[in-house]
Amino acid sequence: MSIYEGAVKRPIMTSLCFLAVIIFGIFSLIKLPIDLYPDIETNTIMVMTYYTGASAEDIENNITRPLENTLNSVEHLKHVASDSRENVSVITLEFEFGYDIDALTNDVRDKLDMVSNSLPDEAQTPILFKFSTDMIPILMLSVQAEESQKALYKILDDNVANPLARVDGVGTVSIAGAPRREINIYMDPQKMEAYNVSPAQVAGAISAENRNVTNGTVDIGTQTYTVRVEGEFDDPAQMLNVIVGSHNGVNIYLRDVARLEDNVEERSQKTFTNGTQGAMIIVQKQSGANSVEISNKVLDMLPTLQSNLPSDVKLGVIVNTSDNILNTIGSLGETIGYAMLFVALVVFIFLGRWRATTIIVITIPMSLIASFIYLYATGGSLNMISLSCLSIAIGNVVDDAIVVLENVTTHIERGSSPKQAAIHATNEVAISVIASTLTMIAVFFPLTMVTGMSGVLFKQLGWMMCIIMTISTVSALSFTPMLCSQMLRLQKKQSKMFKTFYGPIGRALDNLDVWYEKRINWAVRHRWTVIMGCVILFVGSIGLAIVAGIKSEFFPANDSGRVGVSLQLPIGTRVEKSEALAKSLVKLWQERYGKDMETCNFTVGQAGDNNTFASLSDNGSHIISFNIMMVPSDEREKGLAAICDEMRADLKNIPELAKYQVNLGGNTGGGMGGQSTATFEIYGYDMDATRNVAEQMAAKLRENSMITQVNVSRSDYQPEIVVDFDRDKLAQQGIGLSTAANAVRSLIYGAQQSYYREDGDEYDIKVRYEPTARVSIENIENMVIPNAQGKNIRVRDIATVFESAIPPTIERKDRQRIVTVDAVIADGYALSDGVELGESFYDQIDIPNGVTIQVAGSYEDQQDSNRDLGTLGLLIIILVFIVMAAQFESLTYPFIIMLSVPFALSGIILALVMTGTNLNVMSILGGIMLIGIVVKNGIVLIDYTQLLRERGIGLIRSSIMAARSRLRPILMTTLTTILGMVPMAVSQGVGAEMWRPLGVSVIGGLTVSTVLTLIYVPSMFCIFGAVGIKRQRRKLKEQRELEAYWKEHAAEEQLISARK
Repeated sequence: MSIYEGAVKRPIMTSLCFLAVIIFGIFSLIKLPIDLYPDIETNTIMVMTYYTGASAEDIENNITRPLENTLNSVEHLKHVASDSRENVSVITLEFEFGYDIDALTNDVRDKLDMVSNSLPDEAQTPILFKFSTDMIPILMLSVQAEESQKALYKILDDNVANPLARVDGVGTVSIAGAPRREINIYMDPQKMEAYNVSPAQVAGAISAENRNVTNGTVDIGTQTYTVRVEGEFDDPAQMLNVIVGSHNGVNIYLRDVARLEDNVEERSQKTFTNGTQGAMIIVQKQSGANSVEISNKVLDMLPTLQSNLPSDVKLGVIVNTSDNILNTIGSLGETIGYAMLFVALVVFIFLGRWRATTIIVITIPMSLIASFIYLYATGGSLNMISLSCLSIAIGNVVDDAIVVLENVTTHIERGSSPKQAAIHATNEVAISVIASTLTMIAVFFPLTMVTGMSGVLFKQLGWMMCIIMTISTVSALSFTPMLCSQMLRLQKKQSKMFKTFYGPIGRALDNLDVWYEKRINWAVRHRWTVIMGCVILFVGSIGLAIVAGIKSEFFPANDSGRVGVSLQLPIGTRVEKSEALAKSLVKLWQERYGKDMETCNFTVGQAGDNNTFASLSDNGSHIISFNIMMVPSDEREKGLAAICDEMRADLKNIPELAKYQVNLGGNTGGGMGGQSTATFEIYGYDMDATRNVAEQMAAKLRENSMITQVNVSRSDYQPEIVVDFDRDKLAQQGIGLSTAANAVRSLIYGAQQSYYREDGDEYDIKVRYEPTARVSIENIENMVIPNAQGKNIRVRDIATVFESAIPPTIERKDRQRIVTVDAVIADGYALSDGVELGESFYDQIDIPNGVTIQVAGSYEDQQDSNRDLGTLGLLIIILVFIVMAAQFESLTYPFIIMLSVPFALSGIILALVMTGTNLNVMSILGGIMLIGIVVKNGIVLIDYTQLLRERGIGLIRSSIMAARSRLRPILMTTLTTILGMVPMAVSQGVGAEMWRPLGVSVIGGLTVSTVLTLIYVPSMFCIFGAVGIKRQRRKLKEQRELEAYWKEHAAEEQLISARK
């Protein structure tokens, strides 16, 4: 018993089986976490190493290069890039996709263990970061404070960060922009010299006095007691009474030579929200947690947390990714709803039966809901990719059901009973339905094997489409026949209202059949003319692409409402000046954008050692970083790209800015969803030479209106004071170079000798010279260092102190120094335009020996993805050909059908040119999808034509009859797919920019290819059929001649044998 026969004969069991699938699907949907993208495990590992007080060059030589040389031997490494800047080394390891990142992380950790002992003693242990989507903050909260500013870090840590960290699903909660408490002991050099007290004595005394000491145990009676001396300070003021030395027999106290200041860190970042100082709280989630659910939990807690804070401390929201997620998901949900409505209308118009329409509409959610079971079972999430997959699938899942239902309807109209019609009609089309589904699976299954960023995104789409198509086929061969047998009836008489409404539609469809039959009758009799016309159209579309110049990009820009701005003033600019400039910009932008701007947050100043989040990017007194959040795109008139261009124009008019960068989406580098950015990498060891080439390239790019922003990664040289010790003089004093360097470092930066503990928290105690005693070269020359005999020696007696300049950041890639020039491309231009422009300048730039330029960044990723997708397309064509050859048991029919695929390319080109859409990964994906869809139409035509030929109908007549008979099913399936894509192509909702190119390419390609396929396939079938008939006739003629020859010779042989 076949599956459809069993389903028709046992309707209750069939219904309950599919009901169970729906229940499990809804249960899975409820349990699924909601996120913007799938849980992407990237191919990047970062190694961060702090070396406080070291310059960029020292970091490069002592930290970065030893680590790079060791890490370069890790397997499957693609690129190693590094930033060596003041106080920190950041090394980024990019691996080939497709390898276990956890195993690679262990390899990197083993390599770091091998080399960590050879790093400077003052360097901290390297910190390892494995990048994933979980590291992207799901919430950034603003904090505004006035009187509580000095104690803000502890207030937030106790009352906000710790409670939020206990929320289920929250991973890390970080506080940025709130300086920590620090106890500074400022030594007066003149007083210390007068009392003959060295800095080392002061530091040693503080460390020795501030400790608890355990002195063993004593037995008293039957009890054993631990003896402990509690010497830690209860009050910072107690330190002033510590004896640090003696002079002429009199004790010298700390208060005699220094002052104590219990305040915040000397150098720290400040954070402002809408012009008011405060802090920023960054919330990250645990792996696999529900971003939207966590955001809601945190936001629900804010009123309670606010009530526990001082009255001047106000909490707010800067960035809430769940808003963008929900808006995007809502927009896609709306798209899916419209697509289902359009599909239902198409089915009703073509079939003219509300019962048949109901059957089709029921099968749509059946297949889609089943995909939620797969997502839940594999630990997936409800995200942009999975929901877009549902939108893409709507037009395809009904195809099989339409073919079955249309054939069942035909049988019923011929007089068969509904049950018999359901069984026999399904039996007729079962093989073709299965074959067409296999062709679609052959299209989508290879998507699961794509590598790179495209593969990360499309893997889930490939699996979901395979599962949806499989379920839709099973449903079409079981559930649809069962519903047909129960719901469809022969309509003997139709109501007057129905005739009034549907009569014109029916007549129009009948006229379309007649018109098409006439056209196809002419086409099959002038088939070579038709084929030449199709070829000319294809060649013309290729010519149009060359003339019009279809532009390419990696991913389309996505209007998330978030803007990131990074400003750099001349190095050495005081933080007060940077802060004043930032406040003026906040005021300007708030006045211009008004309610369109939800939040404007900026951070300025040098990040401390403990602020890992801030250390991932450049920071300093001259650097300002903005985080700006606009209202959703459907609530404002201006697009985000236009707003970014306006901000760039504002910044261009500020002469004191050394560099500025405005990033759509808040990300740098123009990656997925950001503005297209052409990146040029300039390699060379000579920093002046590479800097000169970079400036020439940047100057030429700025002259072109196509480029809205140019950024050179290397900043201006940073002034520094060099202390050049004389080794001979050091040796005479018995001082090692390291000892001397550490002594000077301690006097300037501060020696952390101990901790002050209060209420379970630890605060640094730093001993250093007064700020006024370290503001000039003369001050540094007068600093004292104890020699081997304990006598204080001035720096000027053993060293030369002079001014110099060094780069603030030294970038390296693949163990070579590098400068990067990023050119952000204006709205209306594509990535390919920017790359071609940059490459045209190579010959106009004086490039010295040892310096090379190459294109990288998004363009490199785009080329890799295009190669992968090109290979994927070839693999899909081969798989589809194999499936069709197996179905038809012929190599000719698949060849005829595959020749119709290029017409889809013509349609894509026309659609992209007409709509001004760029060629990108999404439009290429649409082209790949079309291979399966176009082939399905060809299969339906060829399959029925072959059936008619087997029944003895002539070649031309069978082609005409099959074309007319299959016209409506082909138009139905095509229109359902096209109209299913229309909401995606025209949607203006949040996140629609990402999927619009896919909708445009599918609509254009499918429209043109369907029209041409309906004419081309019958014509080509007749051409090959005529050749086959001629071959058969020639064979029959040869066979008849051979038979006549043998008959003639047989008679002669009989005559000869008779004579014998």
